[in-house]
Amino acid sequence: MKWLESRILWGCLFIVGGVLFLLQNLGFLWLGDLFWTVLLGLGSLFFLSFFLQNRAHWWALIPGFTLLSLMTVTLLNWLIPDLGGSWGGSVILGGIGLSFFIIYLVDKANWWALIPGGVLLTLAATVGLEQFFPGLETAGVFFLGLGLTFGLVAILPNPQGEMRWAWIPAGILLLVGVAFMAATGELLKYIWPVVLIFAGVFLLIRSTRR
Repeated sequence: MKWLESRILWGCLFIVGGVLFLLQNLGFLWLGDLFWTVLLGLGSLFFLSFFLQNRAHWWALIPGFTLLSLMTVTLLNWLIPDLGGSWGGSVILGGIGLSFFIIYLVDKANWWALIPGGVLLTLAATVGLEQFFPGLETAGVFFLGLGLTFGLVAILPNPQGEMRWAWIPAGILLLVGVAFMAATGELLKYIWPVVLIFAGVFLLIRSTRR
């Protein structure tokens, strides 16, 4: 695995990849999706292996998962063009958001990573839901996702203790989200059961922690 540690090798590969991207965008060169899939996969492998060698380099997870998401979209565009075009945005946003949640799981001191992770996963869900429910009130979904994100900040453990302040933005954002969703009327009958479920889960977690 020594070749994975060679910064000279990977530096040259990144330069070559950048030049090829530039030439293709300028119209001087055309390379197939398979080539870019392999190149993006190698880039992702570099950053993820860099993290696995030293968990202190958690930042490497962000470019690693970003390149992995881009590789997945490129592969979908090659194999299933319609699926790649419809879900490409959700895959990329979701992949980057997942990297932030893993950053938190690696070290609970990085509780802040829950916020960008939740925002990106919310955006991924919003973009994805638009494919299935074109008339859905996506603004409501977005605010609900943000509220749940701050709810996770308040519930999940971290070295600094309980983040009670997070309940304030969580409550406000959830109320705004419910208000937006209530405009669709029909969806309201699904929202309240979900709210009750989350309230029950919260009470169970609180009683368990005590």
